[in-house]
Parts: sequence; structure tokens; C-alpha cells
Amino acid sequence: MWPNAARHWEPLGYSSAVSEEHTTPDLVELSRQANDAFNRRDLDALMRLFATDAVMLGATNTYVGASAIRGLWEAWFDAFEHLHIELDEHRDLGNGVSFSIATQVARPIGSSGEVQQRLGFARVTGADGLCVRLEAYPEIEDARAAAERLAEERG
Repeated sequence: MWPNAARHWEPLGYSSAVSEEHTTPDLVELSRQANDAFNRRDLDALMRLFATDAVMLGATNTYVGASAIRGLWEAWFDAFEHLHIELDEHRDLGNGVSFSIATQVARPIGSSGEVQQRLGFARVTGADGLCVRLEAYPEIEDARAAAERLAEERG
């Protein structure tokens, strides 16, 4: 189910040596950097982690290119007074593909209530360390299946 899971499992909050066989950048660290930039609302830092031709598959739309992805996140930041994503789990599946589970907590502008949801992400990172594809799913198992498929396709 998880190719090389023992070699690539990285519980958040812990660090381990990267395998000599691991030729792609540290996917756990890249996810942490992206998450930190997102939570700071630092779009410039966040976008430096994406290839210019990156693709993001969202729940309802597909965004092609860094400018389209940036536009999506700008709209999110404009809609929410508070928006925070906490990475709960991250797995490096090999071949530059990772699977993450995150909890998003958001408070829409003008609202006193918060919305919380868990999301699953499948991410493809190129050898240069830039994200080339990010898929977000409201159903964790859909994200897990997508990530496994992408890792197999790239193997």
C-alpha cells in the first residue's frame, strides 16, 4: 500500500536522516515551508515553492499556472479573517509524490463563527524542489488514492 513507507514516513515534529536512495528534495520540509508561508499569508514565499506551470486541482476547479494558483489563494485570504492550516500527517510515497492530511480552521470576514475541515492533499514535486501538481480533496481516502496513483505513474 505505501511503497517504501518505513524509509519515507516522517511524523510531523520529528526529523530523521534522508535515505541515500532518496533523490528528490525533502518533501516533508517543503510541505512545512509551504504551510508556514500559507499561515503567514506570505504569497511571495508560498509561490516560490511552485513551478510556473504548476497545476492545482481543487474541490471544484482546476488552476493552471502559478498566477492562477496565486489568484485562488488571494481570494481565500480576502474571504477569511482567520485562515490556518495545520499539517496532521505527511507521507513521502517516493518518486517525488507525497500525501498529506491537514486540518483547516477558518473564520469568514464578518462572522464570529469558525469553520473547521480536514483535507487530504496529493503533491508532486520536481527534482528542482518545486511543486508541479497539488491536488486537494475533501475526502481523505480520495487524496490517498490519488497520491498512490501518482507515485505509481511516476515510478
